[in-house]
Amino acid sequence: MRDAASLNGMLDELGRRDAVLAAALARVGYPAPRVREPGFATLLRVIVAQQLSTKAAAAIWGRLEAAAAGEVTPERFLALADAELRECGFSGPKVAYGRGLAAAVASGELPLAGLAAMDEDAAVAALTRVKGFGRWSAEVYLLFALGRADVFPADDLALQAGYQRLTGLPERPKAVLLRELTEPWRPYRGAGAIFLWHYYGTATLDEAKGG
Repeated sequence: MRDAASLNGMLDELGRRDAVLAAALARVGYPAPRVREPGFATLLRVIVAQQLSTKAAAAIWGRLEAAAAGEVTPERFLALADAELRECGFSGPKVAYGRGLAAAVASGELPLAGLAAMDEDAAVAALTRVKGFGRWSAEVYLLFALGRADVFPADDLALQAGYQRLTGLPERPKAVLLRELTEPWRPYRGAGAIFLWHYYGTATLDEAKGG
């Protein structure tokens, strides 16, 4: 799922199973793959992005890269003072979460190289042992950095809203219900998630234009 051809193929298969999704796919088109390099920097970016807009998170990351001389590694992150991280835009809790993550990666407590060989539950458990990493954060990493085709971050509000718009539900489905509703999408729920983000963004843009 780390290239357009494989993502589109999975969505075509979901469309054959789900007429509503097929109609939406025909209307808004295929999404671009969401690919991130595995490793510490991507994990830290997930922490940075928590509860922030894409634009705000990107600004913080740009300042962090400058402070870290262009490459954000566990060692360079740990070498930055708290005040420097706060100047980059890190909140107090995110400073602590970032330091905990950097220490876990540097010490080998979090076995980054081994995550790809773990099944989803084991990988989520390994990641969520790091303070500041909940299930949503772990699933986003598995989906974007490791290309797991069946990972579905159901706690994501945009996915919930996207599914509501897609299906015309009267209320936004919470995580437990959304996981149940997307069971028929297995083993391509990750591809379905990427489409829902795309669909939600397209629908929001149309609303802003008055469409």
